[in-house]
Amino acid sequence: MRWLTVVVALAFLVALVTNPPSVLAQGGENLPTDDEVNAIAKKLYCPVCPNTPLDVCETLACKEWREQIRDQLAQGWTEQQIMDYFVAQYGKRVLAEPPREGFSVLAWLLPALGVVVGAGIVIQVLRKWKARRAVATAVPPTVDVPPEVVARVEKELQDLW
Repeated sequence: MRWLTVVVALAFLVALVTNPPSVLAQGGENLPTDDEVNAIAKKLYCPVCPNTPLDVCETLACKEWREQIRDQLAQGWTEQQIMDYFVAQYGKRVLAEPPREGFSVLAWLLPALGVVVGAGIVIQVLRKWKARRAVATAVPPTVDVPPEVVARVEKELQDLW
């Protein structure tokens, strides 16, 4: 009988450790899937590790955040409500994408502007190279040299030898 009590207690502890308390409290009904949790988690950054999305980070803080997201989804929160909650708690630095408003708009516009300016520079350089190449491959103009000058140059060349 004593062994049976120990086995039941161990089974309960294993279930408690492997299933978060939120799952036990919910009774396991209508729980959000890992994909649903990770769809939101990948839009957030780890508060501990720099530049690490929440869905792939294995720190304890990130695991707790994912469980919190799971709980909030189970309670019927929308994705936007969850994102707003984390921004209110930790600031905009937790967002994987900067918001498309205010000063943060520059984070969205500057890369596109850089591509346009870079393409313009490349086009200008290519045009200059093409023009320079056309000048270099052009046939040099023929110059009419008076016969007296040609005779004088030939005479001087013969005198050198």
